[in-house]
Amino acid sequence: MITRRCFCSSAPRPWLFVGLGNPGDKYKGTRHNVGFEMIDAFAKAQGIEMNTLNCKAIFGQGFVGDAPLLLAKPQTYMNLSGESTGALAAYYKLPLNRVIVFHDDMDLPCGVLRLLDKGGHGSHNGLKSVIYHFRGNREFARLRIGIGKPPGQMDPKAFLLQKFNASARERIDTALQEGVEGLKLLLLKGLTEGARRFNTEQKYKHIRLQTMPT
Repeated sequence: MITRRCFCSSAPRPWLFVGLGNPGDKYKGTRHNVGFEMIDAFAKAQGIEMNTLNCKAIFGQGFVGDAPLLLAKPQTYMNLSGESTGALAAYYKLPLNRVIVFHDDMDLPCGVLRLLDKGGHGSHNGLKSVIYHFRGNREFARLRIGIGKPPGQMDPKAFLLQKFNASARERIDTALQEGVEGLKLLLLKGLTEGARRFNTEQKYKHIRLQTMPT
């Protein structure tokens, strides 16, 4: 749980967790907003209050064990997420290997997660913006949250802005709790070892779910 301490120069360099999504009740619970939901789930589990505004993001900070942590939900709308993410990383003087971005991913089955140390944008507009504001640098980690592919010929944009049906909602709620545990492991063991263990568990879940409808 969070320990109430002050950030100072002698503390380890903080981690910055950024969840991508769109602000406002209109988008709450939609597929495109699972990054926000992961931040909320982690903050709730660790007792971190998301009660301030910083660099155009709803923001919270605390410690998980000895690891100082910054949590952010950019309020710029998805396509401009990098404006907030880039500003936060610059303000706290963080190298990109201390930044993790949480985002929805249509290339993973609904409820499957992947923790990667770097990568491209995969045509995700929020990631495109983050990479742009990191001056093209892609060397930051991301937690991919599977939402599945649109059915039939459905417009992907419409699919992203839909809310989950009951069965998909159940899978996402389970995934959020698994994500919380994976992120805690990362803070304890480091990104490389934490990702290795977490992704091994998720690989078997992927095999089970990849043929099931969303």
